[in-house]
Amino acid sequence: MTEATQTTETADDCGCAAADAAAETPHHHGYMGDKVRYLARLRRIEGQVRGIHRMVDEEKYCIDILTQISALTSALENVALGLLDDHMRHCVADAARLGGAAAEEKFTEAAQAIARLVKS
Repeated sequence: MTEATQTTETADDCGCAAADAAAETPHHHGYMGDKVRYLARLRRIEGQVRGIHRMVDEEKYCIDILTQISALTSALENVALGLLDDHMRHCVADAARLGGAAAEEKFTEAAQAIARLVKS
C-alpha cells in the first residue's frame, strides 16, 4: 500500500474485532465514543473551507485568507491527532494484547500514519 492509498476498513476487518470477539463485546472503532464530537468538529471545518472559498471569491486580502487557512490546518491536525490517539488506545492496544503478527501490523500501520501526519 502506498502512502496515498487510503484504507477503508469496516468494523469487521480492522483487526480490532478479534479482541472484541474474545471479550464477547460488540465491536466499534476507537473514535466511536467521540463520534458526535468529531462530526461537529468536521462540520465546523467544512464551514471554514466554505468561508475561505468565499474570501477568495470576494477577493479578500491574501494575508487574511492565509490566516484562515492556518486556522483550518490547525483544526484538521487536531482531528487527526484525536483519531490517532483513539486508534492507539483502542485498535493498537487491543492488537498488542493479542500479540503476534496482528500486533506487528498495527504498530507498523500506526507508525506509517504518524509519518504521514508529520510530513503534512
